[in-house]
Amino acid sequence: MNIDLRQLRHFIALIEHRNFTAAAQAMKLSQSAFSRSIQSLEHAFGARLIDRNNPLQPTPKGRVVLDHARRLINQTQDLFNDIQQFNEKEAGEVHFGCGPAPAAWLMPQVIGRFSHDYPKVRMVFRVDNWQALGERLMAETLSFIVADTRNYEFDTRYRVQPLSKHRWGFCCREGHPLAAFEEISVEQLFAYPLAATIRPPNLHRALVELSGKQDIRTNIECENGYSLLEAIRHSDAIGTTNHGHTSAQQGLHMLKIAGLDDNSEAFYTHYGIVSLADARLSPLTRKLIDTFVQVDKDLHGVAGVLPASEGEVPNNLV
Repeated sequence: MNIDLRQLRHFIALIEHRNFTAAAQAMKLSQSAFSRSIQSLEHAFGARLIDRNNPLQPTPKGRVVLDHARRLINQTQDLFNDIQQFNEKEAGEVHFGCGPAPAAWLMPQVIGRFSHDYPKVRMVFRVDNWQALGERLMAETLSFIVADTRNYEFDTRYRVQPLSKHRWGFCCREGHPLAAFEEISVEQLFAYPLAATIRPPNLHRALVELSGKQDIRTNIECENGYSLLEAIRHSDAIGTTNHGHTSAQQGLHMLKIAGLDDNSEAFYTHYGIVSLADARLSPLTRKLIDTFVQVDKDLHGVAGVLPASEGEVPNNLV
Protein backbone atom coordinates (compact mmCIF):
# COMPACT_ATOMS: atom_id res chain seq x y z
CA MET A 1 0.00 0.00 0.00
CA ASN A 2 1.40 3.38 -1.05
CA ILE A 3 -0.15 6.33 0.79
CA ASP A 4 0.86 9.91 0.07
CA LEU A 5 0.70 12.38 2.96
CA ARG A 6 -0.74 14.92 0.53
CA GLN A 7 -3.69 12.61 -0.06
CA LEU A 8 -4.28 12.41 3.68
CA ARG A 9 -4.23 16.21 3.89
CA HIS A 10 -6.75 16.36 1.05
CA PHE A 11 -8.98 13.86 2.86
CA ILE A 12 -8.85 15.91 6.09
CA ALA A 13 -9.68 19.08 4.15
CA LEU A 14 -12.69 17.41 2.52
CA ILE A 15 -14.06 16.31 5.90
CA GLU A 16 -13.59 19.80 7.35
CA HIS A 17 -15.07 21.70 4.39
CA ARG A 18 -17.72 19.09 3.44
CA ASN A 19 -17.50 20.41 -0.11
CA PHE A 20 -15.20 19.28 -2.93
CA THR A 21 -14.91 22.75 -4.46
CA ALA A 22 -14.10 24.52 -1.18
CA ALA A 23 -11.64 21.81 -0.11
CA ALA A 24 -9.90 21.89 -3.49
CA GLN A 25 -9.54 25.68 -3.27
CA ALA A 26 -8.14 25.39 0.27
CA MET A 27 -5.55 22.90 -1.02
CA LYS A 28 -4.85 25.13 -4.07
CA LEU A 29 -5.82 22.37 -6.52
CA SER A 30 -8.28 22.12 -9.37
CA GLN A 31 -11.44 20.24 -8.44
CA SER A 32 -10.63 17.46 -10.90
CA ALA A 33 -7.12 16.97 -9.45
CA PHE A 34 -8.54 17.04 -5.91
CA SER A 35 -11.20 14.45 -6.78
CA ARG A 36 -8.57 12.17 -8.31
CA SER A 37 -6.51 12.42 -5.12
CA ILE A 38 -9.49 11.33 -2.97
CA GLN A 39 -10.32 8.50 -5.38
CA SER A 40 -6.70 7.35 -5.35
CA LEU A 41 -6.71 7.27 -1.54
CA GLU A 42 -9.92 5.21 -1.53
CA HIS A 43 -8.41 2.86 -4.10
CA ALA A 44 -5.31 2.41 -1.90
CA PHE A 45 -7.51 1.34 1.03
CA GLY A 46 -9.88 -0.62 -1.18
CA ALA A 47 -12.92 1.02 0.45
CA ARG A 48 -15.18 4.03 0.28
CA LEU A 49 -14.03 6.64 2.80
CA ILE A 50 -16.70 9.24 2.02
CA ASP A 51 -20.46 8.82 1.98
CA ARG A 52 -21.42 10.92 -1.06
CA ASN A 53 -25.12 10.67 -0.17
CA ASN A 54 -24.81 12.02 3.36
CA PRO A 55 -23.28 15.56 3.10
CA LEU A 56 -19.79 14.07 2.62
CA GLN A 57 -19.71 12.39 6.03
CA PRO A 58 -16.88 9.87 6.50
CA THR A 59 -17.87 6.22 6.36
CA PRO A 60 -17.00 4.02 9.38
CA LYS A 61 -13.72 3.10 7.66
CA GLY A 62 -13.27 6.76 6.74
CA ARG A 63 -13.44 7.77 10.41
CA VAL A 64 -10.65 5.32 11.22
CA VAL A 65 -8.52 6.73 8.38
CA LEU A 66 -9.35 10.30 9.51
CA ASP A 67 -8.15 9.69 13.08
CA HIS A 68 -4.86 8.18 11.89
CA ALA A 69 -4.44 10.81 9.16
CA ARG A 70 -4.68 13.66 11.67
CA ARG A 71 -2.13 11.99 13.96
CA LEU A 72 0.27 11.33 11.07
CA ILE A 73 0.03 14.92 9.83
CA ASN A 74 0.63 16.28 13.33
CA GLN A 75 3.54 13.93 13.92
CA THR A 76 5.01 14.97 10.58
CA GLN A 77 4.75 18.62 11.63
CA ASP A 78 6.40 17.80 14.97
CA LEU A 79 9.23 16.06 13.12
CA PHE A 80 9.61 19.05 10.81
CA ASN A 81 9.67 21.45 13.78
CA ASP A 82 12.31 19.41 15.65
CA ILE A 83 14.59 19.09 12.62
CA GLN A 84 14.17 22.71 11.59
CA GLN A 85 15.32 23.85 15.01
CA PHE A 86 18.64 22.15 14.27
CA ASN A 87 18.89 23.91 10.91
CA GLU A 88 17.55 27.31 11.88
CA LYS A 89 17.37 28.66 15.40
CA GLU A 90 13.87 28.79 16.92
CA ALA A 91 11.92 28.08 13.73
CA GLY A 92 8.83 25.95 13.26
CA GLU A 93 5.04 26.05 13.57
CA VAL A 94 2.52 25.93 16.43
CA HIS A 95 -1.25 25.33 16.15
CA PHE A 96 -3.49 26.35 19.08
CA GLY A 97 -6.98 27.58 19.89
CA CYS A 98 -8.44 30.30 22.07
CA GLY A 99 -11.90 31.11 23.41
CA PRO A 100 -13.53 34.44 22.41
CA ALA A 101 -12.92 36.28 25.71
CA PRO A 102 -9.20 35.46 26.22
CA ALA A 103 -8.72 35.99 22.49
CA ALA A 104 -9.90 39.58 22.94
CA TRP A 105 -7.74 40.64 25.89
CA LEU A 106 -4.97 38.08 26.54
CA MET A 107 -3.95 36.51 23.24
CA PRO A 108 -2.97 39.74 21.39
CA GLN A 109 -0.37 40.55 24.05
CA VAL A 110 0.89 36.95 24.06
CA ILE A 111 1.29 36.90 20.29
CA GLY A 112 3.03 40.27 20.35
CA ARG A 113 5.58 39.10 22.92
CA PHE A 114 6.10 35.64 21.41
CA SER A 115 6.53 36.91 17.83
CA HIS A 116 9.08 39.41 19.11
CA ASP A 117 11.05 36.70 20.92
CA TYR A 118 10.65 34.05 18.17
CA PRO A 119 10.12 35.91 14.87
CA LYS A 120 10.74 32.81 12.73
CA VAL A 121 7.99 30.74 14.33
CA ARG A 122 4.70 30.45 12.45
CA MET A 123 1.62 30.61 14.70
CA VAL A 124 -1.72 29.28 13.47
CA PHE A 125 -4.60 29.86 15.88
CA ARG A 126 -8.37 29.37 15.86
CA VAL A 127 -10.88 31.39 17.89
CA ASP A 128 -14.05 29.47 18.72
CA ASN A 129 -16.28 28.25 21.54
CA TRP A 130 -14.96 25.66 23.98
CA GLN A 131 -16.93 22.78 22.44
CA ALA A 132 -15.49 23.30 18.96
CA LEU A 133 -11.99 23.84 20.34
CA GLY A 134 -12.28 20.70 22.46
CA GLU A 135 -13.19 18.64 19.40
CA ARG A 136 -10.13 19.91 17.55
CA LEU A 137 -7.94 19.26 20.58
CA MET A 138 -9.17 15.66 20.77
CA ALA A 139 -8.58 15.31 17.01
CA GLU A 140 -5.02 16.56 17.66
CA THR A 141 -5.27 19.37 15.12
CA LEU A 142 -4.49 21.82 17.96
CA SER A 143 -1.62 21.40 20.42
CA PHE A 144 -3.47 23.24 23.21
CA ILE A 145 -6.40 25.54 23.79
CA VAL A 146 -7.03 28.51 26.09
CA ALA A 147 -10.63 28.26 27.27
CA ASP A 148 -13.03 27.82 30.18
CA THR A 149 -11.56 24.86 32.05
CA ARG A 150 -14.57 23.67 34.07
CA ASN A 151 -15.44 21.11 31.41
CA TYR A 152 -11.89 19.67 31.45
CA GLU A 153 -10.35 19.97 34.90
CA PHE A 154 -11.79 16.72 36.31
CA ASP A 155 -11.29 14.69 33.12
CA THR A 156 -8.09 12.60 33.24
CA ARG A 157 -7.74 12.81 29.46
CA TYR A 158 -6.67 16.44 29.80
CA ARG A 159 -3.86 18.40 31.40
CA VAL A 160 -5.08 21.76 32.75
CA GLN A 161 -3.08 24.78 33.88
CA PRO A 162 -5.37 27.45 35.41
CA LEU A 163 -4.83 31.11 34.57
CA SER A 164 -5.68 34.07 36.80
CA LYS A 165 -9.31 34.65 37.65
CA HIS A 166 -10.73 37.95 36.42
CA ARG A 167 -14.02 39.57 37.40
CA TRP A 168 -16.54 40.27 34.68
CA GLY A 169 -19.63 42.46 34.76
CA PHE A 170 -22.24 44.24 32.68
CA CYS A 171 -21.35 47.19 30.46
CA CYS A 172 -22.91 49.63 28.01
CA ARG A 173 -21.59 52.31 25.69
CA GLU A 174 -20.59 55.72 27.05
CA GLY A 175 -23.60 57.97 26.51
CA HIS A 176 -26.07 55.10 26.96
CA PRO A 177 -29.22 56.12 28.95
CA LEU A 178 -28.17 53.77 31.78
CA ALA A 179 -24.65 55.21 31.96
CA ALA A 180 -26.00 58.25 33.82
CA PHE A 181 -27.08 56.11 36.80
CA GLU A 182 -24.72 55.24 39.64
CA GLU A 183 -26.76 52.07 40.19
CA ILE A 184 -29.52 50.44 38.13
CA SER A 185 -32.17 47.80 38.82
CA VAL A 186 -32.43 44.36 37.22
CA GLU A 187 -35.59 45.58 35.48
CA GLN A 188 -33.66 48.46 33.89
CA LEU A 189 -30.93 46.04 32.80
CA PHE A 190 -33.31 43.71 30.97
CA ALA A 191 -35.24 46.61 29.42
CA TYR A 192 -32.45 46.79 26.81
CA PRO A 193 -31.18 44.18 24.33
CA LEU A 194 -28.57 41.82 25.74
CA ALA A 195 -25.42 41.08 23.75
CA ALA A 196 -23.19 38.24 24.95
CA THR A 197 -21.83 34.80 24.40
CA ILE A 198 -23.55 32.49 26.88
CA ARG A 199 -21.31 29.47 26.31
CA PRO A 200 -19.55 29.70 29.71
CA PRO A 201 -21.90 27.97 32.18
CA ASN A 202 -21.45 30.53 34.95
CA LEU A 203 -22.47 33.40 32.65
CA HIS A 204 -25.58 31.61 31.46
CA ARG A 205 -26.55 30.64 35.01
CA ALA A 206 -26.04 34.19 36.31
CA LEU A 207 -28.19 35.68 33.55
CA VAL A 208 -30.99 33.16 34.19
CA GLU A 209 -30.94 33.86 37.93
CA LEU A 210 -31.00 37.61 37.32
CA SER A 211 -33.92 37.40 34.90
CA GLY A 212 -36.02 35.20 37.20
CA LYS A 213 -36.90 33.04 34.19
CA GLN A 214 -36.32 29.34 33.58
CA ASP A 215 -34.01 30.14 30.69
CA ILE A 216 -32.81 33.13 28.71
CA ARG A 217 -31.63 33.83 25.21
CA THR A 218 -29.54 36.86 24.31
CA ASN A 219 -30.76 39.31 21.67
CA ILE A 220 -27.30 39.46 20.12
CA GLU A 221 -25.10 36.38 20.39
CA CYS A 222 -21.64 36.02 18.90
CA GLU A 223 -18.50 34.02 19.65
CA ASN A 224 -16.20 36.88 18.64
CA GLY A 225 -15.36 39.09 21.61
CA TYR A 226 -14.22 42.07 19.53
CA SER A 227 -17.39 42.00 17.40
CA LEU A 228 -19.59 41.90 20.51
CA LEU A 229 -17.86 44.89 22.07
CA GLU A 230 -18.18 46.84 18.81
CA ALA A 231 -21.89 46.00 18.71
CA ILE A 232 -22.22 47.34 22.26
CA ARG A 233 -20.29 50.52 21.41
CA HIS A 234 -22.63 51.24 18.49
CA SER A 235 -26.00 50.32 20.01
CA ASP A 236 -28.08 50.43 23.18
CA ALA A 237 -27.34 46.76 23.87
CA ILE A 238 -26.00 45.70 27.27
CA GLY A 239 -22.99 43.39 27.23
CA THR A 240 -20.56 41.59 29.51
CA THR A 241 -16.85 42.18 29.72
CA ASN A 242 -13.79 41.93 31.95
CA HIS A 243 -13.63 44.67 34.60
CA GLY A 244 -9.86 44.99 34.38
CA HIS A 245 -9.78 45.64 30.63
CA THR A 246 -12.60 48.13 30.17
CA SER A 247 -12.03 51.88 30.29
CA ALA A 248 -13.73 55.07 29.22
CA GLN A 249 -11.19 55.34 26.41
CA GLN A 250 -12.69 52.17 24.94
CA GLY A 251 -16.09 53.81 24.85
CA LEU A 252 -17.59 51.44 27.43
CA HIS A 253 -19.13 52.06 30.85
CA MET A 254 -19.40 49.40 33.59
CA LEU A 255 -22.83 49.13 35.21
CA LYS A 256 -23.57 48.51 38.89
CA ILE A 257 -26.69 46.38 39.48
CA ALA A 258 -28.64 46.91 42.70
CA GLY A 259 -28.69 43.83 44.93
CA LEU A 260 -26.27 41.92 42.71
CA ASP A 261 -23.29 40.30 44.42
CA ASP A 262 -20.85 40.55 41.53
CA ASN A 263 -17.99 39.54 43.83
CA SER A 264 -19.33 35.98 44.01
CA GLU A 265 -17.46 33.13 42.36
CA ALA A 266 -20.01 33.09 39.52
CA PHE A 267 -18.71 36.46 38.32
CA TYR A 268 -15.11 35.34 37.87
CA THR A 269 -13.52 33.71 34.85
CA HIS A 270 -12.19 30.15 34.95
CA TYR A 271 -9.81 30.21 32.01
CA GLY A 272 -6.79 27.99 31.62
CA ILE A 273 -4.50 26.19 29.20
CA VAL A 274 -5.74 22.75 28.22
CA SER A 275 -3.79 20.03 26.40
CA LEU A 276 -4.14 16.27 26.06
CA ALA A 277 -2.65 14.46 29.06
CA ASP A 278 -0.63 12.06 26.93
CA ALA A 279 0.36 14.57 24.25
CA ARG A 280 3.98 15.24 23.38
CA LEU A 281 4.35 19.02 23.41
CA SER A 282 7.13 20.36 21.22
CA PRO A 283 9.69 22.78 22.69
CA LEU A 284 8.11 25.65 20.72
CA THR A 285 4.65 24.77 22.03
CA ARG A 286 5.94 24.76 25.61
CA LYS A 287 7.59 28.14 25.04
CA LEU A 288 4.32 29.58 23.73
CA ILE A 289 2.46 28.16 26.74
CA ASP A 290 5.10 29.69 29.02
CA THR A 291 4.46 33.04 27.30
CA PHE A 292 0.71 32.75 27.97
CA VAL A 293 1.44 32.05 31.63
CA GLN A 294 3.92 34.93 31.95
CA VAL A 295 1.69 37.50 30.22
CA ASP A 296 -1.21 36.36 32.40
CA LYS A 297 0.96 36.90 35.49
CA ASP A 298 1.92 40.36 34.24
CA LEU A 299 -1.79 41.22 33.94
CA HIS A 300 -2.60 39.64 37.30
CA GLY A 301 -2.20 42.89 39.22
CA VAL A 302 -4.87 44.80 37.30
CA ALA A 303 -8.23 45.63 38.86
CA GLY A 304 -10.78 42.87 38.87
CA VAL A 305 -8.47 39.91 39.46
CA LEU A 306 -9.32 37.30 42.07
CA PRO A 307 -6.28 35.63 43.67
CA ALA A 308 -6.06 31.90 43.11
CA SER A 309 -7.66 29.81 45.81
CA GLU A 310 -5.35 28.71 48.58
CA GLY A 311 -3.74 25.43 47.65
CA GLU A 312 -4.64 25.77 43.96
CA VAL A 313 -1.54 24.57 42.16
CA PRO A 314 -1.37 24.56 38.34
CA ASN A 315 -0.72 21.20 36.68
CA ASN A 316 2.71 20.75 35.16
CA LEU A 317 2.61 21.16 31.40
CA VAL A 318 6.12 19.97 30.67
